[in-house]
Amino acid sequence: MEAGPVAWGFSDQCWTLARIAEFVRRRFGVDYTLAGLDLLLHRLGWSVQIPARKAAERDELKIAAWKNEQWPVVKRGRRTWAPGSASKARQVRA
Repeated sequence: MEAGPVAWGFSDQCWTLARIAEFVRRRFGVDYTLAGLDLLLHRLGWSVQIPARKAAERDELKIAAWKNEQWPVVKRGRRTWAPGSASKARQVRA
């Protein structure tokens, strides 16, 4: 399994329980339910891994430029000098 799913004929780098069940069936000739296989894998020290999701057409240079130029403008804090109050209660004047 450490060789990865592509080494066993799967199209991408993602092991799923169904693929692992197929791998076990091919390699050892044993059928497991998905729930039973999940328990077995946890006993053997394997855990669920969620791949990081990034777009294939991601352009790191454009992202870095946006962060340097646009993000400071977007992140700029709100004005604190503006008069007024968020309270609906009538303000008492001294």
